[in-house]
Amino acid sequence: MPKLFWLLLHQERNIILFFCSTLIIFLLSCSSSDRLEGYVYYRLNANPTTLDPALITDVSSASIAAKLFNGLVRLNDSLEIVPDIAERWEISKDGLRYRFHLKKGVRFLNDREVEAQDFKYSFERILDPKTKSPNTWVFDKVEGAREFQKGDAKEVKGFKVIDKHTFEIKLRKPFSPFLSMLTMTPAYVIPEGDVKKWGNDFASHPSGTGPFVLKRWLPNREVVLERNGNYFDKKAKVKGIVYKIIPEDLTTITEFELGNIDVISLPASAYSKFKNDRKWNKYIMSLEGLNTYYLGMNSSRPPFNNPDLRKAVSYAIDRRKILETFYEGRGRLAAGPVPDLLRKWDVKAGINYEPQEAKEIIRREGMSGINVNMYVTADQDVIDLAEIIQSYLSEVGINMSIKQLEWSAYKDAVNKGEPDMFWLSWWADYPDPENFLFPLFHSSNLGPAGNRTRYVNKEVDTLIEKGQNSLNENERNNFYKKAEDIIIRDMPWVSFWHRTDFLIKQPWIKGYEVYPIYTMDKGTEVAIER
Repeated sequence: MPKLFWLLLHQERNIILFFCSTLIIFLLSCSSSDRLEGYVYYRLNANPTTLDPALITDVSSASIAAKLFNGLVRLNDSLEIVPDIAERWEISKDGLRYRFHLKKGVRFLNDREVEAQDFKYSFERILDPKTKSPNTWVFDKVEGAREFQKGDAKEVKGFKVIDKHTFEIKLRKPFSPFLSMLTMTPAYVIPEGDVKKWGNDFASHPSGTGPFVLKRWLPNREVVLERNGNYFDKKAKVKGIVYKIIPEDLTTITEFELGNIDVISLPASAYSKFKNDRKWNKYIMSLEGLNTYYLGMNSSRPPFNNPDLRKAVSYAIDRRKILETFYEGRGRLAAGPVPDLLRKWDVKAGINYEPQEAKEIIRREGMSGINVNMYVTADQDVIDLAEIIQSYLSEVGINMSIKQLEWSAYKDAVNKGEPDMFWLSWWADYPDPENFLFPLFHSSNLGPAGNRTRYVNKEVDTLIEKGQNSLNENERNNFYKKAEDIIIRDMPWVSFWHRTDFLIKQPWIKGYEVYPIYTMDKGTEVAIER
């Protein structure tokens, strides 16, 4: 590994960043900023795919939807489940029945009060095959869900309207993460009348109960929200929110420096620049994220159906050095797939950097000089990281080629199992270790559902299921610990790090917080004080 690799890489990128940003600042400063007074400005790097809670699968869309809709429950700043539209609830001792008592006076934009029937409709719509929702897994544990999906029942037996303001959910069997899952986007309530009015266009005309309403959506340009004056909870302090859709990091940085954007996530290329700038470094915010970044290996076919070769790949890569140099320490080294902030058990020591051990395994397995492919997105940071991994693997006798694709094509290829290796991350949808075990490693979720390494281990399946069905926290964590230990042993992933998020805000922005889960941010605490 060349000693000056990372130094030269960052020097080259910083020089390019300086000259390009200077040019863009000059060009943009020639035009005035048409800011809406009292609105806070954010950046999205891609157009939201939809604002229909039933169809949302991406973080950008979900973060906007969190400001337009509400569910029965939500997460507070301590990741505790607290009331949202439900003012209180009871769970039966057997863990099967969840009874929610709704707040009175909560209204949709059409001024109709939210009732228990609205939740029944919203949740059944997720399970209705006509909706084509990718989020049916949120409610597939509900009694009668399967029969409804197959068309054998006209309604879901486990969704029951007790009275106007009381709604009950009954599960087929205990499922410990269920209440946490009700904080997610698919569990938001929507008005049936508006869905029927707009049909498929409801995705572009969302109507909810949230602190903001959609004012306009100009695809690939901007999304504008305005304050909902009739919101049932704490009103927003700003008049509205403007999301500027800017794919390029360099343009985003320049727009921020010109004062046209109020808060941005710091790209790797700009992290050092702002960190070392006395003017800006006091406005940098950070939060340890609930995420895991990993190098995935397709375990379903040669060569990575050989677990020893997967271990050799892990031995070959100095993850700690990459984290401390290339990634500038912007995270915590991962011991396994479950984030350290969620894990309530100790894990066995993972594989450390031992290139000689990697070479010995490859020699013993007769795989010296094998050729593998790694798929990556067009993100420059990912391309640079792939080249570092390529260099490490070359030193132990693995020839890795890099194939670069734009995001949608990349995701499709990975879901279909085309690459031997790929780089991805998983972010918590809800704060439970199960969210990092069941979707990513259970054999029922091969491909698009989350298990993109196509890893199959029946013992792991059983342990995860036992954890899901256990009502005792210590027992549940013991099942999850055993499952994660086996996963670390089998090594379908090389777990790299849990990323720390770094954002920077303008001096006039007050009350902005960084949240570990995107649905937590309702946008009501932010204020502008010039």
